[in-house]
Amino acid sequence: MEPFATTPATSPAGAGPSRAVLAARNGVAVVFALNGLAVATWFARVPAIRDGLGLTPGRLGLLLLAMSAGAIVAMPTAGLVAQRLGAARAVVAATLLVALGLTVAGFSAGVIGSVPAVAVGLFALGYGSGNCDVAMNIEGAAVERRLGWTVMPRFHAAWSLGSVAGAGLGAGAARLGVPVAVHLGVLAAMVFGGTLLGARAFLPAEPETGTVRAGRSRLLAAWREPRTLLIGLLVLAAAFAEGSANDWLAVAFVDGYDFSPAAGAAVFGVFVVGMTLGRTVGTVALDRWGRGPVLTATILLAVIGAGLAVLAGSGPVAVVGVALWGIGASLGFPVGMSAAADEEEHAHVRVSVVAVIGYTAFLAGPPLLGLLGDQVGTLRALLVVPLLLLPTLLLVPAVRPPAADDTGRRRGRARSSSRTSPDNP
Repeated sequence: MEPFATTPATSPAGAGPSRAVLAARNGVAVVFALNGLAVATWFARVPAIRDGLGLTPGRLGLLLLAMSAGAIVAMPTAGLVAQRLGAARAVVAATLLVALGLTVAGFSAGVIGSVPAVAVGLFALGYGSGNCDVAMNIEGAAVERRLGWTVMPRFHAAWSLGSVAGAGLGAGAARLGVPVAVHLGVLAAMVFGGTLLGARAFLPAEPETGTVRAGRSRLLAAWREPRTLLIGLLVLAAAFAEGSANDWLAVAFVDGYDFSPAAGAAVFGVFVVGMTLGRTVGTVALDRWGRGPVLTATILLAVIGAGLAVLAGSGPVAVVGVALWGIGASLGFPVGMSAAADEEEHAHVRVSVVAVIGYTAFLAGPPLLGLLGDQVGTLRALLVVPLLLLPTLLLVPAVRPPAADDTGRRRGRARSSSRTSPDNP
């Protein structure tokens, strides 16, 4: 039997999702959560690593660029890799790189104090995370289509839950003085072991069709599709809103509101709690009102929250703004991925294109905000977030399904499935 084989993904008509689909849903959620745990584990210890290495905001931004660069290098071919290996094997191989990168970065920062070595670890972390991101989103979209109701935001909510756990563990480790190398190394081993188990539940890989040249041709064609490119731009803005918080919230509150490093990590936890809440409740809202109205409302909420976090002048009020920012920034990325994968046949290449565009925000964001932070302070530099999000409202129509709006059909399928399946999320 193949290492990641599962039972058939179909079930008799009217019987609701099969056990294999429900198991795949759970496996995808586990993989998302563990990826979030890995990434948040790094970000939660950034203030301590910054202080240990003696980095200015600008130099820290350049260091963080290594992780984003790794992801950007991985993204263009990640969809083809996932198609060739199957999502399960692609996720496992990518997570092995994530674990190695996390371990190298932690050891280099906490033991030998080498900035170049940390950059190498972060590049591996980013490269693995980029491949994992595309593969798990492709698998998530396939599971969502077979379930018949919106579930992608809940996969991203699982990622956020993993981030909450990572932020909480990071705050606790910082308070207790746990060495960075020990903390990151232990979490890396846990993430890889858990991902290996979660990926076993993925849907059976479809037989690969076509040559490598044909796959590359489809990828190039996807880069010429206006809808795919517009979705990518929307995801770019959403990724910038999310990634800016990931990279800089802890440091901004330490520098701008005189929070301790542990309290700064806790503020990052508030953000990911808001993200988790938005992604959990957002599935219901999306099925009821559709992608357009819900995304418009959440983008406006992110604008208000990010502005409040920077301009409040009071730490407690600013933390409320961080929570609103997290809720508002929660749906852009997962909805964009679902929209890119609306047509299953070319989902892998379109998700790759959208991911490349979106992850440009992670590439440009850290150095941009770091250099701006050198001039105006890290906290004030975060005003770039609401200024970028406002024009994104013009891109919201691109996420509508290619044919007609299928919100009514999706709601109908969800109601039908809820009558037949006790496992409806």
